[in-house]
Formats: sequence, structure tokens, C-alpha cells
Amino acid sequence: MPKPDSSPEPIATRALTPADEPFLWEMLYQALYLPPGQPPFSREILQQPEIACYVQGWGQPHDRGFAALVEGAPVGAAWLRLLTAERPGYGYVDDDTPELSIAVLPEFRGKGIGSLLMSRLLELAQQTRYPAVCLSVSPGNPALRLYQRRGFAIVDETLSSIQMVRYFS
Repeated sequence: MPKPDSSPEPIATRALTPADEPFLWEMLYQALYLPPGQPPFSREILQQPEIACYVQGWGQPHDRGFAALVEGAPVGAAWLRLLTAERPGYGYVDDDTPELSIAVLPEFRGKGIGSLLMSRLLELAQQTRYPAVCLSVSPGNPALRLYQRRGFAIVDETLSSIQMVRYFS
């Protein structure tokens, strides 16, 4: 594992493959927003169907994403997955709009890795000719600002989740 320090490390990206599923489970856990002062979730939360759907069986024909690498080791990931009305995610819009997930290991946050991954993934989504990309974010999550800067608009909001969509023109 690379050492996080204050000196900028060169960040590389590569496409995710089915072999990345174990790392994506870790990234999914890291993507779960925890308000300051709250105890961590049990890792068993990942087995809940509404959460597991983001990673389980990774490598389906429409699964796409990137890993961010520092010194050759993965430190973050962003991925798209087409979910269905029968098995929706929290940001689900329709069967033709992939849902975006993104996470960076805590010790590597604030170094531009999430922004780099987001740029690569949105470019890929546009090239793939998806009409839009959707996601969900917890109220209070600082990532909300990143999503808004990247053109995501709030389309629905509850006490526990904000659903956002980025349309491509």
C-alpha cells in the first residue's frame, strides 16, 4: 500500500475488470457516508440487497469504471452500473440510466483523485451515449458539492438520500 503524505504522488487510472470485484466491495464500504462522530457501519451492511446491487457479480456487459492507482496500488474507484426497476439502487432513474458510485480510501482523499475519477467516468458515459448518469448522496456529505460542480442536479430528496442526475446534451 502506498504511503499517503503531503507530497503529490502521480495518479494513474485503469479500467476496472471482473478481477477488481474484491476492491470494489471495499470501495462500496468507503462510499457509505458516515456523519462526523458516528460509529462505523458493520461490514455486514454490504450484504443488504439495496447496497450489494452496486458490486455483486461485477463484470456484467454494461459495467464500466476506473481504478485510481498510486504507486501501482488501487486507492479509489468510480464505476457505472445499469440497475433495474426490479433491483434498483438508491439513485435509480430508469433501466437505461447507469448509476454512478465513487470512493477513495480515506487517507487519499482531498488530493484530486475523486475529481480525476469523476472526469474519466463522465467522459466514458458520454462516449457510451448514455442519456444521463444518476447517483444518490446522503444529505451532509461533502461530495454533494463535487457532484453539483460536475453538472448533477437534484431530482428528488428525502431525509436520508438525495437523488441526482447529470444529463448529457
